[in-house]
Amino acid sequence: MFMEGTVDFGASDAAMKPEEIEKVSQGVQLLPMTAGSIVLAYNVEGVSDLKLSRGAYTGIFLGEITKWNDPAIAKTNPGVTLPDQNINVVVRSDSSGTTFVFTKHLSAISEQFAESPGTNKKPNWPVGIQSKGNEGVTQTINTTPGAIGYIEYGYAVQTGLNMVALENATGNFIAPSVESAQAALAAIEMPDDLIAWAPDPEGADAYPIITYTWLLCYQKYDDADKAAIVKQVIEVCLADEQQKAAEPLGYIPLPATVVAKVRAALENIGS
Repeated sequence: MFMEGTVDFGASDAAMKPEEIEKVSQGVQLLPMTAGSIVLAYNVEGVSDLKLSRGAYTGIFLGEITKWNDPAIAKTNPGVTLPDQNINVVVRSDSSGTTFVFTKHLSAISEQFAESPGTNKKPNWPVGIQSKGNEGVTQTINTTPGAIGYIEYGYAVQTGLNMVALENATGNFIAPSVESAQAALAAIEMPDDLIAWAPDPEGADAYPIITYTWLLCYQKYDDADKAAIVKQVIEVCLADEQQKAAEPLGYIPLPATVVAKVRAALENIGS
């Protein structure tokens, strides 16, 4: 819709690609507004503290690990009674920035996943129940025994779903939290084009699946008043009070250095 010019701005966890930007005659300005984690939420009766190795959660989404008591899962969960139950994988049915970030991470840690299904907003998953949107995946996990799926951290917090502690690049098992996401963001250097990725962030305390969320704005608006209002809205979003409001919702306030770069980029928006 943004590329077709039917909206005044858009937003996505997947920054636009150069070839997509070239198709927008008005020009594009991408602006990071907040950041967040993508978590693996699950519904396994009697299991509230689950750790998954990189091989285990990649194997689940490749359809190679199909039982909750699989040795690859049991190995990292000593003392936890894992049921002999089918794993019901839940994935997005719609084209999604969340899916793009999740598959980008899986592709970074698994050559097999990178080959197929690979990084994509709507991959051809080898396994999984399909649901639309974060809200759909959340509901399906909540109502499906043995389910596991990927959703934004905020959705898991708001619905009280159990979340997996994932093995990060240093071999530590890190539970999703605002603090572990901030530790991951700390390693990202924001370039001038404001498009920064960390598919497998460094740091002992870094949660491994994080992303910025970008506003998609035009550089040129037909209406000068509309351009001014869009910039005013963005200024409000960048204010300390609004950035602090992100954390209770499960998102991460922008680092001050990133806020400064976003404010400078507003000069590229006009009519």
